[in-house]
Amino acid sequence: MTDVPRPSLMYRMEDGLRLGTLLWRFGPGWRMISSAMLGGGIGHREWVLNAQVAAGYARMDPAEHMDALGPGGAGVGMMTAALVERYAEAADGGAEAVATVGLGVPTWAAAPEGVPDPGLPAAPGHAREAVGAGDAMVCDGVVCDAGVCDAGARAPRPGTINILVAVPVAFSDPALVNAVMTVTEAKTQALLEAGFPCTGTASDAVCVAVREEGPAEAFGGPRSVWGARIARAVHRAVLDGARDWRAWRAG
Repeated sequence: MTDVPRPSLMYRMEDGLRLGTLLWRFGPGWRMISSAMLGGGIGHREWVLNAQVAAGYARMDPAEHMDALGPGGAGVGMMTAALVERYAEAADGGAEAVATVGLGVPTWAAAPEGVPDPGLPAAPGHAREAVGAGDAMVCDGVVCDAGVCDAGARAPRPGTINILVAVPVAFSDPALVNAVMTVTEAKTQALLEAGFPCTGTASDAVCVAVREEGPAEAFGGPRSVWGARIARAVHRAVLDGARDWRAWRAG
């Protein structure tokens, strides 16, 4: 067992929108590597936040914003325009993975310079679904202001895949970096198998949590013991999340 806490789901009103937040309270004894704006890099962390923000998020203080939403102390804060309550999770041999998947703007990592990423067209009958807060709406799995997302339009639809992984053992720094590579490779494999021709989205984030104490694993690649478990767990979570996103979008 990884002793990973169950996430708490909370809602807040922000700029007239009802937005969800997932919070994992790990507590002491954990070390994390993350690409997140808040708590990114490698170090001791005690909580992870995955906060939904409005499409078109333009605040210039995202780290401070995420920190204000957290419980205080050292933590990781990720953001997404996707509906965080639709998270997918999977486990394999003690490795656990949780993914929130939004694919409104799927991208290839190596895209031609100056060519914008095309958003997916709005699904019929699913472009204007109220979420119960003022005039906010859900469009292709993201929260939009009223009047932004119209049926058939190719309005901007930010989509983000945020992935949290936790394992019950310690990792060396190189193994942590390798684990992030493994997470990314497994994510892309899952997206392709789900029928999305992309490597992800341009705003994806990842966090890998490992124990601080104990013998440190030297490897985190997909053919190492723990890297393989991480890969399978991430693949399952992202595959389920991508399929769920497609079904939700189709309405």
